[in-house]
Amino acid sequence: MEVERVQLIASLCASDDGAMPPEFIRSDHEQPCLTTFLGPAPAIPVVDLAASDGSEITRAIVEASREWGIFQVVGHGVPEDVVRELQRAGREFFEELPQEEKEKYARAEAGGGSPTSGGQEGYGTKLQRELEGKKAWVDFFFHYIAPPSKVNHGIWPVLPAVDYRNITEEYAKYVVDLVDRMLTELSKGLELEEQALKEAVGGDSLNFLLKINYYPPCPRPNVALGVVAHTDMSAITILVPNDVPGLQILKDDHWINVDYIPNAIIVHIGDQIEILSNGIYKSVLHRSTVSKEKVRMSWPVFCSPPGDAVIGPLQQVVNEDNPPKYKAKMYKDYAYCKINKLPQ
Repeated sequence: MEVERVQLIASLCASDDGAMPPEFIRSDHEQPCLTTFLGPAPAIPVVDLAASDGSEITRAIVEASREWGIFQVVGHGVPEDVVRELQRAGREFFEELPQEEKEKYARAEAGGGSPTSGGQEGYGTKLQRELEGKKAWVDFFFHYIAPPSKVNHGIWPVLPAVDYRNITEEYAKYVVDLVDRMLTELSKGLELEEQALKEAVGGDSLNFLLKINYYPPCPRPNVALGVVAHTDMSAITILVPNDVPGLQILKDDHWINVDYIPNAIIVHIGDQIEILSNGIYKSVLHRSTVSKEKVRMSWPVFCSPPGDAVIGPLQQVVNEDNPPKYKAKMYKDYAYCKINKLPQ
């Protein structure tokens, strides 16, 4: 069955006076025009990782992870030119390659695969089953960037004008180091050994899955979504956006916008860290909106345990007064239930 790419649908809409297929029009309870909070709202926490006071950095990360489940980091040590090249390579795949070339990298679109099997790598449009049969206004490309045992360079795009492999491998080095630091700080916040959370999510076997999101201009952005409301099933997610805002989070029952900060990297707490901390750290509920005139893109890296890793509340954070709030289960089983909208 031929898959309709949103980028192509957007081109057709642009030549048809802004008409949009009805399956992209969200229900009233999801439409950004009806649900985005427009009043004064607090800003997402920003943490300077280059600050001189290490204890203050830890405190800020821990507080943001408890209260928000998301924060932005500056002073993170990822060079601007490395991020710029990563973004240039992603744009080239979506905007310069002919469609028939992009389709050579197509993934299976059945919507029931598990991210632990490797079957979700490649170019795609449909990510998961939507209960109301609606569609998201996004195309994407998935592939692993670490550890070496998970990386399949055969699925990485070959581009005419940029060296995609070298660019992405360079970025991956910095992401691995940044995630190590985040897990260390989060372990300190639980009064655990510094390596406790890293070991709990697989140690050096932690999987790093890059997703390039491409949200083309949308004729009716007030009623569409790029990605529906969800929490990440990862342990932690590291995200680089382009300069077109669109990320929203649910805070105090309001959908609020995440401001774009040049050169900042966004850190999401995922489900597995919430589970391991027994709910002390919060997995953030978020969604993506789209723009009428501009292309929005983002580059999240989902950092997840190996499929056979058993994830449950750490013994050190549970007691009689704070019993386990989550069942321990293998990550691959958790992921299958999450993707297919099944109870955990």
